[in-house]
Amino acid sequence: MTLSDGGCLQLWVSATGSKLWNLAYSFDGKQTRVALGAWPSVSLRNARQLREEAKALLAKGVDPREQRKQDKVREAVKRNNTFDAVADELVEKKRREGKAEKTLKKVKWALGFARQSIRPRPIGSITAPEVLAALRTVEARGCHETAVRLRALVGQVFRYGIATGRCENDPTFALRGALTTPVTKLRPAIIEPLAFGGLLRSIDGYAGDPTTRIALQLLALTFVRPGELRNAEWSEFDLNAAVWAIPAGRMKMRRPHRVPLAPQAVSLLQELHAFSGHCRLLFPGLRSVERPISENN
Repeated sequence: MTLSDGGCLQLWVSATGSKLWNLAYSFDGKQTRVALGAWPSVSLRNARQLREEAKALLAKGVDPREQRKQDKVREAVKRNNTFDAVADELVEKKRREGKAEKTLKKVKWALGFARQSIRPRPIGSITAPEVLAALRTVEARGCHETAVRLRALVGQVFRYGIATGRCENDPTFALRGALTTPVTKLRPAIIEPLAFGGLLRSIDGYAGDPTTRIALQLLALTFVRPGELRNAEWSEFDLNAAVWAIPAGRMKMRRPHRVPLAPQAVSLLQELHAFSGHCRLLFPGLRSVERPISENN
């Protein structure tokens, strides 16, 4: 059933009782219509106002139906045009590129500081002072290095937004020199033979947790990164062949790596097996055997 309100505004009533406002009109010599919304969500007053707006478009030679389609597209783009949306896409891009979950977790954690301060609106309208205000909240905690790294990460979000056509400039470029430069405490490597020997003797004489001592000794014998050793699993080791096969997922370069084990390293692993051989990890944490020891050990 169709009820007419005049001016080509109609209320269509379906067999189920639902009611929909429609505007019948002629455009480019063809008879057509455009839906204006369902009653009662769209009241009679609102429907009449929408009719007048549609007539104003027709007077300008614009098809109201096509205009509504374009408006919906713009709204959809706007919803996916915020800093949060672009940041989420960047994280997914990094995941497709094979970045480790630990790395992605750090990226999301850092971006969380920016999300708290930058309001959810089109990324192209965000200014340098707004980004600086977000960075200042991190800097105010004394985390100067984190603030500098966050600026670089936020810049990646804006550059991805530029590449995908959702903004035209990167406001972080204007913030160079605006943040406090972190003071780096240099820790030179021990390269003198006598000093290095003293370090190894100190490790051998360590009176704390024996697993910590073994971890330090294995670092010196295998030349791997601390994170690679902390997350090592017993299934990766072939003590008979004296080889440690580190999977690609735990390597910085995302390639599998084989580490030859010296006889001293094999002996240390056999000693360690008495402590953690029943676990998946070589160095399980104190709170949970499914998590490795802290990097601060």
